[in-house]
Amino acid sequence: MIEVIDNEKDWKQVLLSCDSYDFYHTYDYHLISKKEDELPILITYQENDKTIAIPFLKRTIDNTAFFDLTSVYGYAGPIYKNIDASFNNGLFRTELEQVFSELSIVSVFSRLHPYLKKQSIVLNNLGQTPTLGKVVNINLTLPLDEQRMQYGKSTKNRTNKCRRLCNVVLAKTDEQINSFIDVYYENMDRLSANKDYYFSRKYFFDFLKCTDFETDILLVQLEETGEVIAGSMFVKTNDIVQFHLSGTRNSALNLAPANLFLDEMRVKATEQDYKIFNLGGGVGSKEDSLFNFKSSFSKEHHEFKVWKHIVNNNKYLELIGDKEIDVNEQFFPLYRK
Repeated sequence: MIEVIDNEKDWKQVLLSCDSYDFYHTYDYHLISKKEDELPILITYQENDKTIAIPFLKRTIDNTAFFDLTSVYGYAGPIYKNIDASFNNGLFRTELEQVFSELSIVSVFSRLHPYLKKQSIVLNNLGQTPTLGKVVNINLTLPLDEQRMQYGKSTKNRTNKCRRLCNVVLAKTDEQINSFIDVYYENMDRLSANKDYYFSRKYFFDFLKCTDFETDILLVQLEETGEVIAGSMFVKTNDIVQFHLSGTRNSALNLAPANLFLDEMRVKATEQDYKIFNLGGGVGSKEDSLFNFKSSFSKEHHEFKVWKHIVNNNKYLELIGDKEIDVNEQFFPLYRK
């Protein structure tokens, strides 16, 4: 049986019944992430003792009576209970396609979660799940000294130097949170980031008020002056810590304070018995300088996949229309390019 949930109480109940979930799956995160024309929904499926739940943002397709489904920024995809390699998803696929049809869905896109390995079993024969790249994990189940042994030589040296010159504090006051936001915006300016990354100040404060997960903002301050030169948001859910949004002052780039806030969170999260510290991957999932920086902390990599599914092929092609499309184009859905 399939049910479409759009209220916080039932959504939270389903999450708590599953084997595991991350903050990307929560109602709170969907609520603060949604745009004006988007509706958070959780499609849930029950078969005997098995549960599958997939969160989406339902979007209107301009000038049509149709919709598509997408995922929040981050790592989402299905969560589940009592799913193993022997699970036959045939009935689930049939019922899911029926619901998609009833909701007038043209296409489905979701970023998948690199650490929820049974997502591939759930999505078997449902569209495509290409691998876009890799993400880096610091295995927090290892002793602290073994974790640090994986650091590259330069990373160790820069982290040590930064610790001598700086201290790390947990942002608690509005002034401290605003200092982090200022640093984040400066960082986005330097990178000429897409406008979608310029979250409003209200977004950051709303994020910290969410109760479905815990968020720490760590600030790196110069010992001598107290100036905040870098900071990062870390989001903690169940046994997972996610490296979320961060920034460094232009004037402090040579000091590389990002090394320090990552090292500090690694230690704190290990002491708090978290298991996974996901640093993410490179820009656009490429093995670029950002990916290499993250890899200098750990050699444990996991595949990052996405889910692409065309539900209504005729409507999909109609929406593309006369647009010139490269056959090798990775963007999805193509009609939104």
